[in-house]
Amino acid sequence: MIPALGTLSRLTDGQSRAVTPENVTGAKGAAAAAAEGVAQAAASGLGRGWKISPYILVPAGTTAELADVTGPGAVQQIWLTPADCAWRHLIVRMYWDDQAQPSVECPVGDFFAVGLGGHSWSGLVQISSLPVCVNPGSGLNCFWEMPFRSRCRITIENTSTAEARIYYQVNYEQRDVDADQGYFHAQFRRVNPLRTGDVYTILDAVTGHGHYVGTYLAWGSNSNGWWGEGEVKFYLDGDKEWPTIASTGTEDYFLGSYNFWAGGRYQVFTTPYSGLVQALIPDGRDPRLTQSRFGMYRWHITDPVRFATDLRVTVQALGWRQDGRYLPLQDDIASVAFWYQALPTAAFPPLPDADSLEII
Repeated sequence: MIPALGTLSRLTDGQSRAVTPENVTGAKGAAAAAAEGVAQAAASGLGRGWKISPYILVPAGTTAELADVTGPGAVQQIWLTPADCAWRHLIVRMYWDDQAQPSVECPVGDFFAVGLGGHSWSGLVQISSLPVCVNPGSGLNCFWEMPFRSRCRITIENTSTAEARIYYQVNYEQRDVDADQGYFHAQFRRVNPLRTGDVYTILDAVTGHGHYVGTYLAWGSNSNGWWGEGEVKFYLDGDKEWPTIASTGTEDYFLGSYNFWAGGRYQVFTTPYSGLVQALIPDGRDPRLTQSRFGMYRWHITDPVRFATDLRVTVQALGWRQDGRYLPLQDDIASVAFWYQALPTAAFPPLPDADSLEII
């Protein structure tokens, strides 16, 4: 959990550990003790303890293991800095308690709410939210609590054609996990383009007991004008035709209003619970024209969406016609849904291949 300041003074029996390239097991008293690594030549003559293995190299088409630790315990924070590879082509997966199905499967950038980042044209993205912080120059951080009872395994796959350089640290605590604590999940989806009249599905086929805690959207506009008139809908516990919860519009769900528009432009912002962190407009173009791209997050930390048996989440892609009627859009939409639930995890839809992940 993200603790209130008033709980920080409470002493517990938890034991702090960290997995890094210099301590791949997170063992007590073994940090910075690597004898071999990518910076071994730089530390020549200094001996062990002098930053011999600060990062790992992940060749194209391979998967590297970032962490494999036994429980019970909980991941408390992850710091990650990927380099030399587009972030959409690096896939992070997390497995809890020896489950074969990952509970997290997501491109790295989208997982950290910067799905349009990691490219020469994307520019610096800075995020100041409670569970996710992105800091200069490419410091990706998350603070989602991730309990596990017997095992935690985290991998990263490089689906690109270039070798990737990965700096990382996984901070976790060895401690008991309460019976009512769920397992962290994150699922990526993308449709490009959405078919006319279709509703974009953020999440479905979730069964069991849990609560929904966040949404990230990366939205590419393929039509002129405003693109976010559609409603975000939550179908809970047997809802069929009609949802239990529906927003007024896309920007309203992300806690903005009136098209995120101020002073003749899209106004980016980052807050503890929501943000429009990217508004990428073609050079010299009116921001209301086609081919603009937007990245936004909404965290349900104080208002998790509870479900007892099943959950489905959708968003309409909707703009305006010139005569004042709604216009169903054919946009490029990618999303990450974040939630907690009891195991087992239902199978995720197949992840798009590398070509279909690429931002074109």
